[in-house]
Amino acid sequence: MQEQPIILFDGVCNFCNFWVNFAIKRDPKKKLLFSPLQGVTARKLLQQYHIATTGLSTVIVIEKGKVYTQSSAALRVARHLKGGWQLFYGLMILPKFLRDAIYNIISRYRYKWFGKKEDCMVPSPGLKERFLD
Repeated sequence: MQEQPIILFDGVCNFCNFWVNFAIKRDPKKKLLFSPLQGVTARKLLQQYHIATTGLSTVIVIEKGKVYTQSSAALRVARHLKGGWQLFYGLMILPKFLRDAIYNIISRYRYKWFGKKEDCMVPSPGLKERFLD
C-alpha cells in the first residue's frame, strides 16, 4: 500500500496548478506526491479505485488505501502542510454537504475565473520526483 498521499489534480487548470505549487512549497518533508488527472498514473489509479472519470471535476487524494474527493480531499492536503495550514483540517467538523457546496461552486467556475492551459504543467527538474507522471 502506498504510504505517501497521492494528489490527483486537473493538470490544465490554472487554479489547480497554483494550489499544487502552494502545497509543494509548504511540504518540506516531501510527503505529498502529485499526478495530473490527464496522466497515465492517474488513469491507472482511477481504474484501480473504481472512480468514475466522466464529468470528473474534483481533486482526489489517495491516502493509505482510501480515496477522498472534493472538500475532504482539499482538507486532507491541508493537514500535511506547514505554517498553520493544518488548522484548516478542523473544518472537517462541518457537514460534508456544506463543505462540498462551496467546493463545487469554485470547481464549476475555476476555468472561467482562473483560466485553463492547453497542456498539463511540466514540473521543473527539482520537482520531478514529486510527480508520478
